[in-house]
Amino acid sequence: MQSNVKKFLATHGFYLDLDLPKLTNEVLLDMNNSLSGKQAYQDMFPTYLDPSAIKIKEKSVIVIDAGGTNFRSSLVTFKNDGSSFISQFEKTKMPGTEGELSKKEFFEHIAKNIERFKDSYDEICFCFSYAMTITENLDGILTNFSKEIQAPEVVGSYIGTELKEALKAQGWSKIPQVIILNDAAAALISGTGNPKYSAYIGLILGTGLNCAYLQPAKKEFELKKQIIVCESAKFGGFKNSDFDILLDEKSLHPGTSPYEKLCSGAYLGPLALETIQVAAKEGLFSNGCADIIEKTTKLTLIEVSDFLEKSNIETGQFFPLFKDATPNQDDYKTLFAIFDSLVNRAAQLTAVLLAACLIQCEEGTSAERPVCISCNGTTFFKTYKIIERTKDYLAKILEGKNLHYEMLAAEADITIGTAKAAFRSE
Repeated sequence: MQSNVKKFLATHGFYLDLDLPKLTNEVLLDMNNSLSGKQAYQDMFPTYLDPSAIKIKEKSVIVIDAGGTNFRSSLVTFKNDGSSFISQFEKTKMPGTEGELSKKEFFEHIAKNIERFKDSYDEICFCFSYAMTITENLDGILTNFSKEIQAPEVVGSYIGTELKEALKAQGWSKIPQVIILNDAAAALISGTGNPKYSAYIGLILGTGLNCAYLQPAKKEFELKKQIIVCESAKFGGFKNSDFDILLDEKSLHPGTSPYEKLCSGAYLGPLALETIQVAAKEGLFSNGCADIIEKTTKLTLIEVSDFLEKSNIETGQFFPLFKDATPNQDDYKTLFAIFDSLVNRAAQLTAVLLAACLIQCEEGTSAERPVCISCNGTTFFKTYKIIERTKDYLAKILEGKNLHYEMLAAEADITIGTAKAAFRSE
């Protein structure tokens, strides 16, 4: 990396060489403080779901997946042998992403999106990918929205109860039971069923960020063995750079989900734009390129990743980033160095969360009984070098700890994992 870029980043509190083991210990301490009822950044939410209690039998389940960008619904049908298939799949925009909605409007949108299943099935498994307190009857109380969703009246609501009321208002005579869980828990459950695994972790790195893990029974926490959702997005023990602070100030919910804003797909593109605009003001680009950057109003992670993926720093062949404009070679090298640093940091911080969850599981000490890490999210799968870098940093953090794990990426894992929750006590 050019010395001027390294100096620029460091001047603004963006450091390339993080002490990842130290940060992992800080995340672990925060997790345990939260479980103990002490002050903590992360909300460690019990799910009342133990994967060992899931026994698959023949059944069809309505599945809803409300994510950061998309709203998906389908029917999942299971056979007695554990096999499953998905039918009647539909995808639309997540309610609240295209303008503010009232609570009534928000749940009306959801009810209308599953109208094709009206009065046909007994159970809805609803993956609701936001911070919730899960109740013992598996409803969920929304504590806050992230990912720029605009529906403030929904905060504090019982998601399952409100959905059933919306279905009733739209003429459903047979109101299904609604089971609520989070996407990280659904990803975790998707990896269950193979007896070789000693414990499970779910990672979401897409529009947003979160982790879940299988917590062993602990008297000091008054917890039975169950899945715990970490709300990792809220961890605030990492010192943000000036660029992170600028992005946060312009976000829909300033001061919330600080860790997510360092890593996830909703924020990495805008963060890259904030960073290069500061760099342009400080003379890191030619005048012509600086003018282009100053006039740029939007930059997505897809554009950033494409630029990194399709450019070759060695040969000087760069993928055009700006339409109808051709920055010089030095400008392109500076853009590459800045973008690469942002993506690399996201991989480092993702590895930290996985390491903390692995240690917290207290399993995986035998190579024959590894921990299963089920990964999901477009940012994780499609962003330049995120997967390989996350794996490399995770191995370095855990060096000498004798912990064994496997990282899986199953097709339609959120849908299948969500549907499996229907068998939690059967």
